[in-house]
Amino acid sequence: MSYNGGQYEVIVVGGGHAGCEAALASARMGLKTLLLTMNIDSIAMMPCNPNIGGTGKGHLVREIDALGGEMGKNIDKTMIQCRMLNTSKGPAVHSLRAQADKHKYQLEMKKTVEAQENLVLKQHEVVDLIVEDKKISGVKTKTGAIFSSPTVILTTGTYMDSQIIIGDISYSGGPNGLFPSIGLSEKLKDLDIDIMRFKTGTPARIDKNTVDFDKMQIQNGDEVIVPFSFETEKIDIEQVPVYLTYTNEKTHQVIRDNLHRSPLFSGNIKGVGARYCPSIEDKIVRFADKPKHQVFVEPEGLDTNEMYVQGMSSSLPEEVQLEVLKTIEGLERAEVVRSAYAIEYDNIDPMQLDASLECKAIEGLFFAGQVNGTSGYEEAGAQGIIAGINAARKVQRKDPLIIDRSEGYIGVLIDDIVTKGTNEPYRMMTSRSEYRLLLRQDNADIRLTEKGYEVGLISEERYKRFKDKYKGIHDEIERLNKVIVKPDAKTNEYLESIKSTPLKSGIRLIELLKRPEIRYEHCHVVDPDRPDLPKSITDEVEIQIKYEGYINKQMLQVEQHKKLEKRKLPDDIDYLSIKGLRLEAQQKLDKIKPTSLGQASRISGVSPADISVLMVYLEQFRRRA
Repeated sequence: MSYNGGQYEVIVVGGGHAGCEAALASARMGLKTLLLTMNIDSIAMMPCNPNIGGTGKGHLVREIDALGGEMGKNIDKTMIQCRMLNTSKGPAVHSLRAQADKHKYQLEMKKTVEAQENLVLKQHEVVDLIVEDKKISGVKTKTGAIFSSPTVILTTGTYMDSQIIIGDISYSGGPNGLFPSIGLSEKLKDLDIDIMRFKTGTPARIDKNTVDFDKMQIQNGDEVIVPFSFETEKIDIEQVPVYLTYTNEKTHQVIRDNLHRSPLFSGNIKGVGARYCPSIEDKIVRFADKPKHQVFVEPEGLDTNEMYVQGMSSSLPEEVQLEVLKTIEGLERAEVVRSAYAIEYDNIDPMQLDASLECKAIEGLFFAGQVNGTSGYEEAGAQGIIAGINAARKVQRKDPLIIDRSEGYIGVLIDDIVTKGTNEPYRMMTSRSEYRLLLRQDNADIRLTEKGYEVGLISEERYKRFKDKYKGIHDEIERLNKVIVKPDAKTNEYLESIKSTPLKSGIRLIELLKRPEIRYEHCHVVDPDRPDLPKSITDEVEIQIKYEGYINKQMLQVEQHKKLEKRKLPDDIDYLSIKGLRLEAQQKLDKIKPTSLGQASRISGVSPADISVLMVYLEQFRRRA
């Protein structure tokens, strides 16, 4: 028996990191939103690593925040350690990474979701989608409730038909001992949506009381914490340490002796795993020449003894896992609280989606998160906020928000998966962007706050603060361009003290700042009249001045990129009939149906010669029109 559960404007299925961002975005935009999750206590759960951010991923979190999302604010409230990574390199690859109190992170996000106006939270398992004339009209739950809506966002994570695998043991189950989602995957297949099978995994959790930390290297957080959210003014916490140790030849030998028991090599695991986050047994085989691998022992929170053993993801039998751990320095007495496991799950081929994350085949159906073949909390959250915004804008009869790949890592992520697809769980890295120097984590607000304001997720007050900051940066660069530094004794003595060449003639302060050894903070001696500005402004001023040449070069590349993006391709092109296109290009273009020449040029299998043919076709089409 079925019953009417009510009418909503946006329904979000799944309460993970993608689902929370999607539901909060649409509700904050004024849409009546329903968030359905199989277990309310697992909202924003961290079933794998207890941290947010990292190389490339930290950029995504700051972009989510710049658009008006919640992940950055939530980790700022619940972090127990924070570090800026890659500080020995240029600003393009600086990335924040914070250790979370995973339970507090969950509880704080749950509290935010429950308090959000226009957002209704219910515990239900969705087993069916209601589709009429290739348009979504609602969902049906296991208990027979039918919830109606013109838009539905699926954020099912790694739950669809998921299978837990530990050694020879395999059973139906979701992450962290939760139930799997059964049946929804078959429904998607019935709707002619292509399904893929991926695999991920997580290391064991061990008891802190059984770890000898004196044998490990301590890893402390930064003295001054840079927040993830542009709205967080300051974070002042007592940070807890992380510890570093290493595998050794004995560790590797135990693994080699038991490879026949690993489901990765016995054939029991058929799903494709993430190449950039391999299990320890995979590392030993692939990098046989490496004498050791890093192992980070990380706290899962302030009120638990569980420690996360990063770098030791595994699906070996439990007794072998324990034997392996005990070979590692500092873990000789380790007791496992939760065993490592692999999880196989169904996900969709993301090339079936538009850049708005709406399904091409079914109007009003959106997908976000690991169901799209990605990995990681940050990638999920980034897709979630875009899907939430675009579902809301569809109801509002407005054009979707599309982040170009020259505007943000969110744009790179979405463009990559919908244009190129992915044959493994996709992971964000700074190397995936052609415009890394423009897409820095420090300037995410400059790039995206305007867009967040336009869609209704940035308040007037925050927008005014952003405009004031932007003006402050511009005004200070203009001022530095006018200040002349004279070659007097005091100035040259100071320059020599910081190992910089003395001046022989007057120089504009902006030119002096371009010297690699001179920082903005050094200028107080030669620039006594400088204004008292916040570090967020002075850091940005310094980067823009020091990297001006490189930034201008990338801006020219962006202009060329946007010329191709502006050359739109009609929706009804019959690519199979265009003479001159190679067969592979015809098939790929017909499947993906790119919206522009720029997107077409990034499709695997479409060559520059094929783009030239398309350009000729477009010109002929224009003349006929």
